[in-house]
Amino acid sequence: MDLSNVLISPIVTEKSTGAQEKRKYTFLVHLNANKIEITKAIEKAYGVNVEGVNIIPVRKKVRKVGRSKEITRRHTAKKAVITLKPKQTLDVNKVKTQKS
Repeated sequence: MDLSNVLISPIVTEKSTGAQEKRKYTFLVHLNANKIEITKAIEKAYGVNVEGVNIIPVRKKVRKVGRSKEITRRHTAKKAVITLKPKQTLDVNKVKTQKS
């Protein structure tokens, strides 16, 4: 798999922001990505050293919303919690630029 397609987006919630103090960052990743590919993609995109990767599958879900009971769907996804090596931080808004 191409490393540029592995990371979809960072997940910024109250829980994930609190975990950043412990050097843990949460990303939405491609369904077929494994831990090795995720590690390489993070190190390439942000220029940091990864200590560990935990993967969490997010199952699809159907909900009925509102008065009309309109059906909404959440698609199947995969989250990855990245732990960085000591004394390293990561700014999820700044991706390392490629040198041409």
